[in-house]
Amino acid sequence: MISNEHARRLRARGLEWRPASGDAFRIEGDEFEGDVFTVSEMTIEAHEFDTGTILGFNGTTEWALDSVALESALWLPREDQLRERLGDRFLALQRIDDGGHAVTVRSDDGPPRSFEAADAADAYALALLALLGVPQA
Repeated sequence: MISNEHARRLRARGLEWRPASGDAFRIEGDEFEGDVFTVSEMTIEAHEFDTGTILGFNGTTEWALDSVALESALWLPREDQLRERLGDRFLALQRIDDGGHAVTVRSDDGPPRSFEAADAADAYALALLALLGVPQA
């Protein structure tokens, strides 16, 4: 699963989220730290309003939480969602010797570039951040 850090960096660079069934997210704030939620027609639905998107928690009578604004949620995109955003720039995902992963993408001005991380989703995120013009640390 993508790290909070990379998910936040992608959000800051304008990666748009249109909640769909199966999407994972966290609620920003100390009281939910570490909790991961999943959008599902049965329990958590995205409700579109003129003022924005609200994630409604259905059937959660044990909670005091009825809904949360999309802006308070941190989308945790899956590997397939990140790969889709890379589009035809994506060339390969490889397992590397240390057990991590490398994502290779086409670059605009030269040879393909690879981005390594312990988790495949983070390697995809690093590649996408580079394509969005974010300098790598």
